[in-house]
Amino acid sequence: MTVYRVPARLLHQIEQELDAEEKETMVFLCQDLVPNLPGLDVQGLLVALNEREMLTPSYLAELLYRLKRFDLLKKILSVGRTTVEAQLARHPLMLPKYRVLMTEINEDLGKDDLQSLGFLLMNELGASNVKKAKEKSFLTIINDLEKLDLVSPNQLDLIENCFLHIHRKDLAKKIQKFKQEALVHPVGHLPICANTLQATFPKLSLADPQVNKGRALNGAGVVQAEPLHIPIPETGGSATQVISKYKMQSQPLGVCLIIDCIGNDAGMLADTFRALRFEVRYHPFLNVDSMVCTLNDVARLKEHKGYDAFVCVLVSRGDHQGISCTDHVVPGFSLERVKHFFVGDRCPHLLGKPKLFFVQNYVGARSYQHNTSLVEADGNLSTIPQVADVLWSQSTLDASVLDRSPNSSSYYLTALATLLRDPHKRNLPLLDILVELNNRVYERNRTNPAEQYSLVLKHTLRKKLFLSSS
Repeated sequence: MTVYRVPARLLHQIEQELDAEEKETMVFLCQDLVPNLPGLDVQGLLVALNEREMLTPSYLAELLYRLKRFDLLKKILSVGRTTVEAQLARHPLMLPKYRVLMTEINEDLGKDDLQSLGFLLMNELGASNVKKAKEKSFLTIINDLEKLDLVSPNQLDLIENCFLHIHRKDLAKKIQKFKQEALVHPVGHLPICANTLQATFPKLSLADPQVNKGRALNGAGVVQAEPLHIPIPETGGSATQVISKYKMQSQPLGVCLIIDCIGNDAGMLADTFRALRFEVRYHPFLNVDSMVCTLNDVARLKEHKGYDAFVCVLVSRGDHQGISCTDHVVPGFSLERVKHFFVGDRCPHLLGKPKLFFVQNYVGARSYQHNTSLVEADGNLSTIPQVADVLWSQSTLDASVLDRSPNSSSYYLTALATLLRDPHKRNLPLLDILVELNNRVYERNRTNPAEQYSLVLKHTLRKKLFLSSS
């Protein structure tokens, strides 16, 4: 198995080369990968990425390119700016497009623009923070708005309107372009680093720049050092040999939280995940207030520290963006908020571990969006993972099905349980199982026009995931 590790002295040299503004930008670009990183701790960020085997030469090349540190590109990676630009034009971005966009906007804003933004955002940020906003960068303001759930890759209207009010139509157009592209290619996902990087910079290696070593007192040239090679997987059939697997050996594997506000599939779901060696915690018929308390309590469980994974199953009425629980009020509790309970500083014991979400939502006629493709494997919903190690599988079905047959089971959940309990299927990677799940639902849609399931499968898993320890 190929292990991606950058020598510690190179990490130190990179950190020493960056100024405060560059450090802030680096943390902002990478904070979805290490969401609980405090302040501008670039050293901690680089170490964390390195420990997760994510700081590959290709990732580092794009990161330095986004910081416009072309000198470090040449010094550390022996590659020029044009080479990186050519590779990024051919291969998907490794850094989230949303964060890249925000850093580009940050470079285009002046002090007067920031002061105007602070004034416009007085109600959102609080009057006491307006004076502080004059001293804050745009990225810090965005971070504050993200914490308030006012800005996200799928929620940019507030910032767009602010740019229009301060007469920065050029920046508003950038936001509009981003939103239009997101309709075609939904944003928020992060790449599977070991898998997607294999074709990028195939001959790239790290070189020890020996910063400040071999330099004469009068500023003469630097001694040329031998390169430190870090292997990059070759393209072709060998790719599967270098993709690592998540550790799934703890007993139990983890907590499986089941919140079922319908009540038709709870027993089947509980039996399925117990058979998979999960500790099942079942909470039926919750209202929104009870939902918040339950999510908060489960996120704080100390048991997560010794477990290898986490599963959350939600069954409820609602709409595409939220669940209404037993309150039956739409919009109800944001699905995006559900995810946030178990990532970042809210649940540090689950960092680096797979977090799996399975959602069956029964949507009303007013919120139901007809999907002509029947099964949407990469759909345009806001329930998109935006941090590493998250898998999100969501099914929506017209709530009229429940009205006609209140005791009916979800075919999506039934098929999921059947596949997960099949001993032969459990030897397959979970993503392969879910592709077969999509296929089964698609076939059923073809023969049952009165019950059309719409599926979304999104993930930011960085390794292969097997629910069997064999």
